[in-house]
Amino acid sequence: QVQLVESGGGLVQAGGSLRLSCVASGRTYSTVFMGWFRQAPGKEREFVSGINRNDRSEYYSDPVKGRFTISIDNAKSTLYLQMNSLESEDTAIYYCAARRWSAPTFRQSDYDYWGLGTQVTVSS
Repeated sequence: QVQLVESGGGLVQAGGSLRLSCVASGRTYSTVFMGWFRQAPGKEREFVSGINRNDRSEYYSDPVKGRFTISIDNAKSTLYLQMNSLESEDTAIYYCAARRWSAPTFRQSDYDYWGLGTQVTVSS
């Protein structure tokens, strides 16, 4: 099993920045691809960004491309999401997820492990 714990959310003004962290514990060696999802009030959970732990290939959804940066520190088993130029539309609960396979995917059902999420609120 793998446990994921997110942190770093909070309230920020539009145009500001936040950095989310996700610490993984347990059998982290079994996870190859990690990602961030978000769910805004009244909306479906959506893919935000993903990264391959081995080759560091990065993937972004169109709404965040150019503003968010995903990274990983394997030594610390920690995934990050640097969010810049935040907009009110970025307000959501952000979830960390991990899967045992290396192929990148945007589908929630392809991920094996999930954190409980951290709230990000952007005021306009």
